[in-house]
Amino acid sequence: MQNNPFTQDEQQRIVEAIRQAEKATSGEIRVHVEPHCAHADPVQRAIEVFAQLGMHQTKEQNGVLFYLAHTDRKFAILGDKGIDAKVPDNFWESTKELLRSYFKSSRYAEGLSLGIERAGQQLKQYFPYASDDVNELADDISFD
Repeated sequence: MQNNPFTQDEQQRIVEAIRQAEKATSGEIRVHVEPHCAHADPVQRAIEVFAQLGMHQTKEQNGVLFYLAHTDRKFAILGDKGIDAKVPDNFWESTKELLRSYFKSSRYAEGLSLGIERAGQQLKQYFPYASDDVNELADDISFD
């Protein structure tokens, strides 16, 4: 399987989910996809990718990364300090469960889109969109 497991339509759906989520918040959402995870724990790899994508540079530290290693069937969701401090304790775990339910049947695009929508709702609650908001990070999916 190539580095990109998505059809063109699926990619568009994910990018559109990011754009819709970000319309109502100053938060930033990114999706990173690669075939293999370089670490036993996908959270460790997500931390590296988070830094590589410059996600820690958002003004309010409210970036969220959805990381997927599709061939290895590993994933992680990582929120920066600002958002992490505000969401309910079980938020990331329950969002991972939602993704897991779709990923089990290889419905990655659907799971990511719903997870992004859910993260966007939390970001909107804690980091509402401001009229002077700037899209600080690209909305496209990054691939390794």
